[in-house]
Amino acid sequence: MGKINGCLKCLFIFFNVLFAILGCLLIFGAVKASAYSHQMATVGGPSLGWSWVFAIGVLGISCLGIYAGCSEKALALKIFAGFMGVGMVIMLIFGIIIAVTRNKIKNGFDSASSELSKSFMEDEEMRLLLEGLQETAQCCGVVSASDWGNNIPSSCDCKSPYGPLTGLGMSGCKAKPQDASGPEQIYRQTCSDFIFIWLDLVFKIAMGFFFGFAVTALLGLLVTLLMIYQVKRHDGSGGSSIAMKGY
Repeated sequence: MGKINGCLKCLFIFFNVLFAILGCLLIFGAVKASAYSHQMATVGGPSLGWSWVFAIGVLGISCLGIYAGCSEKALALKIFAGFMGVGMVIMLIFGIIIAVTRNKIKNGFDSASSELSKSFMEDEEMRLLLEGLQETAQCCGVVSASDWGNNIPSSCDCKSPYGPLTGLGMSGCKAKPQDASGPEQIYRQTCSDFIFIWLDLVFKIAMGFFFGFAVTALLGLLVTLLMIYQVKRHDGSGGSSIAMKGY
């Protein structure tokens, strides 16, 4: 018979396996997100180095939890409990950092600086994404239509004389900048608001993710302490039984 309750042990190992799979997915996501690290850094986003640390940490600690649950060793469980306690604090800190960063990026979009548009326009892939966004969201440029220089793309073409209806209201049309080639009438609304809407959604998901992990780490800590108690009780009763037989 094992030292730990069978149902508790299976549940503990099951959730650690799930988090190990999540750690692998986070590593894969960090690899994909590396392509946009420059754009995120320009608008004040967090360094992706922390995402690598977090992803590898989730995978490593989950593997430790699987080993601790299978081996039923008090030392491994204590080390895992320590990581859960530290992890809970770190997740709370990350959640607060994400909330602060979100406000910082919002201020960056509200001020709409030239550096913001430069980070988009210098990358060919981001330029293509911006053109697609302009057609869908009916906007033109990140900060202004002048972001495109003297060659405004057809995706900025505003065909309705009354102005298109967008998610943020009536954007309206205006004349293209002087000496610029392209459509005569372009969208008045810039795309910075729409870009922030999507970034804001990502940050809200991230905040829920980190604060949810903090609660999960607390539950993991409590379960691990219970398992440590069961292991010590089993070892203590086993030691007493052997001593009595020897006597």
